[in-house]
Amino acid sequence: MNVIDYCKGMEMELIAWKAKMYDLTRKVESLGCKEKEKILPNIQDLNMLITEMSSRIEQLKNECPTEWNPQKKGIDEGSVDMRDKYEQTLEYIGKSAPVSIPG
Repeated sequence: MNVIDYCKGMEMELIAWKAKMYDLTRKVESLGCKEKEKILPNIQDLNMLITEMSSRIEQLKNECPTEWNPQKKGIDEGSVDMRDKYEQTLEYIGKSAPVSIPG
């Protein structure tokens, strides 16, 4: 897979993650203050991961290096971290919500 195709695919995935983050933020708004405080670090981590990945993808699109495996590895690891944080946050929201909130 070349850099351009990889970056386009990851860019599309990031757009989907940004939409998920918007939905997650809306769900968090329905929680009480104590519950929000408990998951705030997860929300901040997710936003930082999305920003970092966006930056790396933009760098790959602009620089198009001949050896890009280190960047690809970092982006792939960021995707795994992001999924994990997202799932942890959804799980907590489900436990804290006064009513069932579908994920």
